[in-house]
Amino acid sequence: MAQQATPVRRARLGRALGPEPTAVSGVLLLLPGGDEVSARRPSPMVAAASVRALGRRLTRAGRTEGLATHVVHYRYRGWNGTEAHLAGDAAWAADEAVRRYGDVPVCLAGVDMGARAALHAGGHSAVNSVLALAPWLPEEDVAAAPEPVKHLAGRRVLIVHGTNDERTDPELSFRLAARAKKANRDICRFEVHSDGHTLHQHRSEVHALAQDFVLGALFGRSFSRPVEDAFAAPPPLGLRMPLAAGFGQSLRRP
Repeated sequence: MAQQATPVRRARLGRALGPEPTAVSGVLLLLPGGDEVSARRPSPMVAAASVRALGRRLTRAGRTEGLATHVVHYRYRGWNGTEAHLAGDAAWAADEAVRRYGDVPVCLAGVDMGARAALHAGGHSAVNSVLALAPWLPEEDVAAAPEPVKHLAGRRVLIVHGTNDERTDPELSFRLAARAKKANRDICRFEVHSDGHTLHQHRSEVHALAQDFVLGALFGRSFSRPVEDAFAAPPPLGLRMPLAAGFGQSLRRP
């Protein structure tokens, strides 16, 4: 009996969150977390859970602007060393957004290992902004090439990290941001004091900050004063910006 060929795994975009706008003018691609090494296929429901609440908020906030939001479903659960599967899937998703919606700006927004994927794929020609929440980054090793940053030039980049994160070292995201700032002035980083990896303790402030950044980057809305100040401040000030309690309750909008 002939042996059946193993089916090729493909990444895919989940169904658009909320009602898809008639005219799409910006795309948000949500990149869930993952594992350092795993050849297993991730569960779409479990993977999407880490980004769904943020996605729903941003979808509601950007509906009148023409925002389409999709969760990216990976081929594999793991990053898997030099294969960098999650980064490849993020780049594929940006290609797919262009195929579906045409020449519109794309924001890659990831958490944990998905944030690393967003940073890696941020050089895609359609991507104009990257949001990295509690990014998982490898320990620095003199024998290994550092995480790439030069390809982020010309993109708006926001990194958010809890100071008490015990899964992903916030100092590593600061160091990456400091290197990236040399090639791209449009990068800032906020620290969520006393919060952990899931940023649950200050979730409302983190989501408000994400909304402020994504709508400003994709649709040209004015950033709130704290975000403007973070972009403008020289290192290390703009890369260790504290996220104030109650952020988002009275954002200044035009």
